[in-house]
Amino acid sequence: MITLGVDAHKRTHTIVAVDSNGRQLASKTIATTTKDHLGLLTWAEQLASGNGLVWAIEDCRHLSRRLERDLLAAGHAIVRVPPKLMAHVRDSARTYGKSDPIDALAVARAAQREPDLPVARLDGPDRDVRLLGDHRESLVAERTRVINRLRWYLHELDPSWEPKARSLDRLAILDQVLVRLEPLTGTVARLARDLLERCRTLTQQIDELTAEITTLVTDMAPSLIAIPGCGTITAAKILGETAGVDRFRSKDAYARHNGTAPMPVWSSNKARHRLSRTGNRQLNAALHRIALTQAHWHEPTKQMMTRRKASGDSGMEALRVLKRRLSDVVYAALQADLATGVKTAAA
Repeated sequence: MITLGVDAHKRTHTIVAVDSNGRQLASKTIATTTKDHLGLLTWAEQLASGNGLVWAIEDCRHLSRRLERDLLAAGHAIVRVPPKLMAHVRDSARTYGKSDPIDALAVARAAQREPDLPVARLDGPDRDVRLLGDHRESLVAERTRVINRLRWYLHELDPSWEPKARSLDRLAILDQVLVRLEPLTGTVARLARDLLERCRTLTQQIDELTAEITTLVTDMAPSLIAIPGCGTITAAKILGETAGVDRFRSKDAYARHNGTAPMPVWSSNKARHRLSRTGNRQLNAALHRIALTQAHWHEPTKQMMTRRKASGDSGMEALRVLKRRLSDVVYAALQADLATGVKTAAA
């Protein structure tokens, strides 16, 4: 089996081929167009000479997406190597330094050392949901910056009045502010009106994206939305960050991925665990939002939290237990939605 490690960049990709013992066989640097990728395939197949091929690509999908798409379309197998694994491989090497060929070699050897790395596949609806969700988050952040600047201008124009907190994301409130600004003159008033119009435009775009995301997620993940405390935006974040629940071999592997699995920290007679700070933090934050909502409003969850606290757990420890259980619930819901989607497609 020949393993081809790829160090991906914006303008070039460097590929190093190694044999089953990790010995470097050849290296090549190419541009990032589909034409160059086709030439790379010819080079790799000639190098393999009938042996099996597996591609190991550093997990930076914004740089390697086109290469992955072209390789998958040609029927090749790809595994994604987390960057942190490369650092350990470089540290254990006989030579020092960092370059594209060194990094590509580290990618290939890391893939050989780790048997259960994520497998790449062609993008599906999950990526559409993630792209829409990320774009919505970007617009929300931009609107927040606009609102902050607008509030300072409104304070300068009239220190005795200000809109209610968290109200400038509603079109009706923006209309009221515009009425107060209309009789005012000067540079500050003009800039405030410009910011007000920008805030209105952003709010309309955010509302349209929210409606589109809601429609997609409702069709894709009805079981996930049915979980108490999981709204459509949180469900979209889970779908996008999970990127296909079928790539996880078990609910425990999914918990390890999202950072809710406790981490062992002991070396003597007393076994203990602590909070894991690894894993996908965006996914962990989505589970945290569901947990907080359930802890306040969901009666069975409130009872569970009360029992944990009565047994000696702190509030945060009880919340961590809840998040670990939620990870299993979310995993089961995603599996159910996947099975439903497969049956629907087959029908």
